[in-house]
Amino acid sequence: MANERLRGAILASGLTVEQIANGLGVSSRTVERWVEAKDQRRPYRRFQYALANLLKRDLSDLWPDEQTSSETTAAGRAELVRMYPHRAVVPKELWTTLYTSASRHFDLVVYAGFWLSEDPLFFRLIREKSQAGVPIRLMLGDPTSPHVAQRGEDEGIGPAMAAKIRNALANYAPLFGLPGVEFRLHSTTLYNSLYRADDDMLVNGHVYGVGAYLAPVLHLCHVPGGELFSTYAASIERVWESARTITTPQLESEAA
Repeated sequence: MANERLRGAILASGLTVEQIANGLGVSSRTVERWVEAKDQRRPYRRFQYALANLLKRDLSDLWPDEQTSSETTAAGRAELVRMYPHRAVVPKELWTTLYTSASRHFDLVVYAGFWLSEDPLFFRLIREKSQAGVPIRLMLGDPTSPHVAQRGEDEGIGPAMAAKIRNALANYAPLFGLPGVEFRLHSTTLYNSLYRADDDMLVNGHVYGVGAYLAPVLHLCHVPGGELFSTYAASIERVWESARTITTPQLESEAA
């Protein structure tokens, strides 16, 4: 059944299908399929928001089963457990408490995360979760990546950023080969360091010119209808898919 709400909103806007397609960076046929709604077809989430903004409508005006903006905002507020102005003031026990509860997701996305690589309790947790069959995904920056070099420049530490990654990998050497533990190196522009344990996540923002330990941290908890947590969770998956697996802390390009 066609989405008559969407068709009506497009007509009321005075925009043509071609203008909408150009504004969203998709084909005219794609917009037409959204209107036709065959097989319950609808845009990806990012296009839903972009289209609603373009038509100056609420998401729920175009798709009745969607939440209103106020409902989405309220759910997002509920997802925010606490905000810390700096990572340095986050209670030390929170990081390990977070991962202690992990049974389905144990994810780490950082450039170096060197401080955790020196924490014996974190190592013990990884070993315990490995024995329990929890999949553990540790994603560090590729020290040869230009994005890592740029981050080092942005923080004012230059090549020390790549060195921190290599040192962290060396520290993690005893964890390589444990069942369910996988290391990958990513070459992304990392906007946040992400620490996920099931439905809880710590998001450490990256701020230009400031080390991550001085940047804010959000403690999020997944709430039905909320979109903050799922946005960052999707980011973790994109980094994971683009990263390359390593089976030893010594990089192939550096092996003697």
